[in-house]
Amino acid sequence: MPVKLQELVYRVYERGLAREVTAGDLPQHVGVILDGNRRYAAARGSAPNVGHEAGAANIDCFLSWCLDLGIPYVTLWLLSTDNLARDDAELDGLLRIIGDTVERIGTANGDAAGVRVTAVGALDLLPDDVRLRLKRVEEDTAHHDRMRVQVAVGYGGRQEIIDALRSLLRDRSAHGHTLEDVAATLAPEDIGDHLYTTGLPDPDLIIRTSGEVRLSGFLMWQSAHAEYHFCDANWPEFRRIDFLRALRDYQGRTRRYGR
Repeated sequence: MPVKLQELVYRVYERGLAREVTAGDLPQHVGVILDGNRRYAAARGSAPNVGHEAGAANIDCFLSWCLDLGIPYVTLWLLSTDNLARDDAELDGLLRIIGDTVERIGTANGDAAGVRVTAVGALDLLPDDVRLRLKRVEEDTAHHDRMRVQVAVGYGGRQEIIDALRSLLRDRSAHGHTLEDVAATLAPEDIGDHLYTTGLPDPDLIIRTSGEVRLSGFLMWQSAHAEYHFCDANWPEFRRIDFLRALRDYQGRTRRYGR
């Protein structure tokens, strides 16, 4: 098939898929494990940070698709606690890219975009300059209410649950409760109230790119009733049509919430 004809067929298919998806129920909260940046770079004989730059650019596209569809909550896993052990050259570059990206999200189209950005994770493990950049964007976008974008930086699901339990125990202790009191009354919502993501709804759909079929600890507690979609494309090559297919897949599920 000639290239131009192939492109035309592709565009027609994408428009039809978009109409189908927008006619159905959309997830309110989409989480994304942005995987495959290094593989994208390696396939081109480039350094890892070339892939991270390409992946960062694709975040802008993805958020514009979510805004167009009216999806109010998005969580992007940008850096895990395990990633903090990478070699200094890659990690320094990656942290710079993350800081640049978060600032760009917060300032894109000014207040018209209405994107509120919050950072979640073990932020105390990050270098001071990176942590301050994230905090500044949070403060600058705190009044935005069109879409909430959580960026998970230095995030690990196990660490989040440990930190939640520590916070819960300290809070109860400050109010005079003993360990036995806490053990006798502990309920799931008590832990939920102390997670990094407190105040946001649990994710409805979690997407992972690069062909890996695992969660790697992403939103372990919050994803108990989420639907999952695994895509073969590396994150820098994740297209709008891939996102629409993930949404169509989600709409084809029967959600029972464990019942």
